Amino acid sequence: MTTNRRIVIGDVHGHYDALIALLDSISPTSEDKVYFLGDLIDRGPKSAQVVDFVMRNQYTCLRGNHEEMLLDVVGRGEVSIDLYQGWLYSGGHSTVASYDSKIPQEHIDWIKSLPLYLDLGDYWLVHAGVDPNVPLPQQGADQFCWIREDFHSSDQAFFPKKLIITGHTITFTLPGVQAGQIAAGRGWLGIETGAYHHKSGWMTALDLNHHKVYQANTMDGRIRILPLSKLVAKVDCSKIPSRKIRKRA
Repeated sequence: MTTNRRIVIGDVHGHYDALIALLDSISPTSEDKVYFLGDLIDRGPKSAQVVDFVMRNQYTCLRGNHEEMLLDVVGRGEVSIDLYQGWLYSGGHSTVASYDSKIPQEHIDWIKSLPLYLDLGDYWLVHAGVDPNVPLPQQGADQFCWIREDFHSSDQAFFPKKLIITGHTITFTLPGVQAGQIAAGRGWLGIETGAYHHKSGWMTALDLNHHKVYQANTMDGRIRILPLSKLVAKVDCSKIPSRKIRKRA
């Protein structure tokens, strides 16, 4: 088995201190690849520090729905007050505070440059998922950054020979999954374990090559490293009602 690692990190949501503790437990080398699934920002206290850290280390990062909301407000020209209030309500107020109310253009431009998905060959990384009823070339940010039920309820794998790795939906909100567990569906794994949520606090990284999970807890500082087989829980897709994805205004 190869000794280098491909490390995928789920939603950080501004929890810089837990992210550093998580990476300290992983100790990535120059031979390892580190990927972030998006939602670096909002809700937690240090979004500016998280973005700056990921930028400066030149880690690969995907765009999440919270980056999309930020761009709707500060990166795409004039917007409505409803979009701004919606972002603040969804945790954007913490991001604004972490930047002392002024987000540098360098950070905005970097967020604009983030891809919506990444194909690693055997794995396909995306923030939220894919719409199983729409051809991939016809999908965009509304699917890749926002989809939930239509993706999770599908009873068929989207790719026959790739496993999709997602963040976005907190795993314990899916049927049969407990706080801190990795969710396994038809052709996908969900690793958003709710770093900001009081019922969990776990931030998760997955070593794709060695099937190992690293976790840091934002509330009590615990670190745990376990085989994927010890933390994975199968999702009963038949218990998830199919609903249309959330559309941006």
